[in-house]
Amino acid sequence: MPKLKTHSGAKKRFKVTKSGKVKRGQAKRRHLLSHKAARQMRALRTPAYVHEADVAEMKRLLPYG
Repeated sequence: MPKLKTHSGAKKRFKVTKSGKVKRGQAKRRHLLSHKAARQMRALRTPAYVHEADVAEMKRLLPYG
């Protein structure tokens, strides 16, 4: 069986935690930031987790998590 290659785009964006969850960054933090409230920006700093329906696909892209 050949080795699986890690998906280059996924390894830059996702990280598998020790408990098996897949951590991701928040969207809407790249541009047009001047009109967003400080409260919203603080909320967007906190990491989010990939939805459980998509975790299997993420782990396929990151075979050695």
